Amino acid sequence: MRKVTSLAVSNWLMRKKFRRDNTYTDGTTLYLHGHAIAKIDDTDGMVYVRSAGWETKTTKERLNGIPGVRIHQKNWMWFLNNHPWPDSAQWAPIGRYSSENGGMIITNHI
Repeated sequence: MRKVTSLAVSNWLMRKKFRRDNTYTDGTTLYLHGHAIAKIDDTDGMVYVRSAGWETKTTKERLNGIPGVRIHQKNWMWFLNNHPWPDSAQWAPIGRYSSENGGMIITNHI
């Protein structure tokens, strides 16, 4: 994992602002090149991810830095946690955020 990914994701999970190069967070949403790729819903704590229409190695690397997220690609198809993810540009729920356990994400299946 690249250092920028580690720093961005850890700050995002601590709900802190962070900016480095093309990646930043306001503490609620994680952005890459100005596109929201991960967010925590403040009403219910649900965590969502998406490619924002950019299925690139960098997008995949940033999302894979999030606990509970595993994205891989086979024959140009993206897979999220071993499930085909044909519409990666749309938000997909991956679990709930809990500040009580250090900001870790409790995953569920999609």
